[in-house]
Amino acid sequence: MAEEMDSMLDMYLYENGQLLEQLELTTLQKKDEDSFDENDINEFFRIMHTIKGSSGIMMFDDIMKLAHKLEDVFFYIRESKPDNVPHLELVDKIFAVADFFRAEFENIEENGEPTQDSSDLIKDIDKFLSKIKKEIVEEDKELPTKEEDEEPQQFYIGAAGGETSKYYYVECYYRNDTQMSNIHAYALVNSLKEKVDEMYYSPEDIITNEDSADVILEQGFRILIKSHISLDELKILLGGFDVESTDASECSKEEFEAGFDVPAPINGSDVIDLGDMGTDDSDVEQSKTEEGNKEDVKPGDYVIQAKSAGKKATLAKSKRSKGASQSFISVNVNKIDQLMDLIGEIVIAESVVLQNPDLNVEGLNLTNFNKSAAQLTKFTSELQDVIMSMRMMPLTNTFQKMNRIVFDTSRKVGKNIDFKMIGEDTEVDKNIIENISDPLMHMIRNSIDHGIEEKEERIAAGKPEKGTITLEAKNEAGKVVICVQDDGGGMNPEKLFAKAKKNGIVPPDKTIRDYTNKEIYQFITAPGFSTNEQVTELSGRGVGMDVVVKNLSKIGGILEIDSEYGVGSSMTLKIPLTLAIISGILLEVGKQRFVIETNSVKEFINVKQSNIVKEPNGEEYLNVRGQHYMVVRLSEKYNIKSSVNSIDEGIMILTEYEDRRISIFVDKLLGGQEIVVKPIPDYIKKVNGLSGCTQLGDGSIALILDTATIAG
Repeated sequence: MAEEMDSMLDMYLYENGQLLEQLELTTLQKKDEDSFDENDINEFFRIMHTIKGSSGIMMFDDIMKLAHKLEDVFFYIRESKPDNVPHLELVDKIFAVADFFRAEFENIEENGEPTQDSSDLIKDIDKFLSKIKKEIVEEDKELPTKEEDEEPQQFYIGAAGGETSKYYYVECYYRNDTQMSNIHAYALVNSLKEKVDEMYYSPEDIITNEDSADVILEQGFRILIKSHISLDELKILLGGFDVESTDASECSKEEFEAGFDVPAPINGSDVIDLGDMGTDDSDVEQSKTEEGNKEDVKPGDYVIQAKSAGKKATLAKSKRSKGASQSFISVNVNKIDQLMDLIGEIVIAESVVLQNPDLNVEGLNLTNFNKSAAQLTKFTSELQDVIMSMRMMPLTNTFQKMNRIVFDTSRKVGKNIDFKMIGEDTEVDKNIIENISDPLMHMIRNSIDHGIEEKEERIAAGKPEKGTITLEAKNEAGKVVICVQDDGGGMNPEKLFAKAKKNGIVPPDKTIRDYTNKEIYQFITAPGFSTNEQVTELSGRGVGMDVVVKNLSKIGGILEIDSEYGVGSSMTLKIPLTLAIISGILLEVGKQRFVIETNSVKEFINVKQSNIVKEPNGEEYLNVRGQHYMVVRLSEKYNIKSSVNSIDEGIMILTEYEDRRISIFVDKLLGGQEIVVKPIPDYIKKVNGLSGCTQLGDGSIALILDTATIAG
């Protein structure tokens, strides 16, 4: 039972989390409009209705009551269509509710139950609702009937309604991979009970019988409803609860009272005449024969179409088919991580086999072995690509969170800001996404608080009153590049240097001439450094950009800062696409082996000493076809005894990183292979030019070179 409850909780959190993201996404997209359109209001109503129903089942009363209260707001707006709803105030209410839900979902995930009180927020929304009702009355519009909130019950068959009641037949279908569809069905029934006078459903033992879930997936979930609501309103209420498709139509009182023992009225197509409702099975078979027996009829393929006055009932082909369902399945991310670890071990084991010293016996015929090895390598590589793709996720949700941060922060500081997103569909490893959310948040806030000037300053500088912040992502040479750019006042290198010297970040004997502007801009990432003299809610403590650098270092990323005083600034994150397996080239210097990522390499060349130019300060440069590359000798950089005596005996590896050209000198190349990236242990001091390590087939360790920092 406890395991079942855990599964229900997981399903509750996952599905309502998805609904919450959908709610915020639509709200953010329309926050600058004059109002939400009818489709938006219907969507919001469905989301609140679904969250309310599922929360009622789980007995999370505060979440249920708050969802119901916001649902009331959308109900009155949808039914009365007032012209003067304060749009920005409604946006604030939606975000306030979304924040409450998100915090409660986190509490449920950690503690198993919610902990907050929603009464104050409910009162606040109630005042807003009263304000809307007042405007509806002032516009001489009729207030819709108020919805009554009731405590959820396990089963419900309501009392008989009045003469104005209508009768409906509903069939709901779920995706084939839906887990515990019986619980989804009960959530749907529980949410409908407030709107109906009488209701029956089949299968009826959805809570007490776990096997009912299989019946629902195979045959659908059927509901007979007697209610005063319209068919359109019923269809809106049927949205959500993981329902893939729904068929709903009116039926007669006789059909309602007959229950599920007779064919049900549903709108459809491919109509076949059946005569009246009293048609027996032989008549049905005869009708199908008259159609030419085009295909075998299976249970559930046909349903009765509602008949109009004076017309016979007809048989309509159901629109649902097995092929219509999507082939998706929800998998615990821990299993994906475990699978990724296993493929990493397989790659290492493959290297152990293919590099086994027993294969070096002279005269040994390895033709068949090499063919099998090549096939194994192919399959391993394909398996790796598939698993990697399973871990890749778009940055869309992360970017939308930043959109929300811009909206909230800009209102706090009183600045009018236009937020642009580019490349939000860029995909990166899930673990990368989890580690860049905080850095992006600090960078966005930094651009709003420090970058974008006050309105008066912008006007005086000839800029538009509305500032612009652009968040852009793109893939570049095996890395994902995320840039936050603003059109604000930029950074003054002289002021930054003076502040850094005052804080003791710069040695006393150094002057501003000893640093480039880019190096000076990096001072803002030092712990405790802030350009604000006064501490505010958003800045002044000197911890924001420090957090950015620390989080990036965990995933092998770097931060680059550029600015033009009076024009604007840009902060760029450069991080690996994945933290797991990369294609690399194995190098050797003396007895130490290194790996360089294949995407980082431009060219391999042999050079002569005459091609090398040595500067007075000891730096060496290689001239290749008119382009100059800074030479980095790994033997000198890491104090390794080299096995080559002169430069023409070794190999130069040409790399380019942005505007920096670097030539890495090594003793020899050993070949290319897939490598499993392992982080350098924390007890080893971080060394410039190294981003990680990997285990080779013979059990030895090779260090992974980082071309971004190797010249440092």
